[in-house]
Amino acid sequence: MDVVFNFKNFEASNHLKQYAQTRFEKLDKYIRNPESAKVQVNLEVEKFRQIAEVILAADENKVSAQEETEDMYSTIDMVLDKVEAQLRKLRDKEKDRRRGKGNRSAATIEPGAGLVSEQSGGEGQPRIVATEMYEPKPMDEEEAAFRLQKSDYDFLVFFNAGTNRVNVIYRMKNGDFGLIDPRM
Repeated sequence: MDVVFNFKNFEASNHLKQYAQTRFEKLDKYIRNPESAKVQVNLEVEKFRQIAEVILAADENKVSAQEETEDMYSTIDMVLDKVEAQLRKLRDKEKDRRRGKGNRSAATIEPGAGLVSEQSGGEGQPRIVATEMYEPKPMDEEEAAFRLQKSDYDFLVFFNAGTNRVNVIYRMKNGDFGLIDPRM
């Protein structure tokens, strides 16, 4: 990992540089190719404020964080904790994407498996280009609302355990939730 230090309004000791360098080595486990990672560390002192800014470029990602306290060592710790959290989140997203749990809808998309053939429909006519296969999980309305609130999706299809029917809960523009309970 290539670490470049920039100091403003003070001269850093070798101990401070060594301390930061060892803390950066802890981040290697979140980076696929740590040798190619580039890190810029900007350390600044302003009266009673110790400011640390870290910009890390690795694995086609760029992560940055800034922190300030009254002690430079704790500032370095706090800013590196922020960077570590961001790297952990990126790594987990990448793992989920490789496992097929990408940030799509709650279903599996099968391109080209549409219900309408390529020849049907005229110019400008909407057509089905993907079919989503989804097995609704049994839960009550409150649990479905909780899961939808914690997700990035606009809707959730679920099997309502209280009514024994498939329902759809959706996010409304005002932030509330709507429930579709089809009668068949």
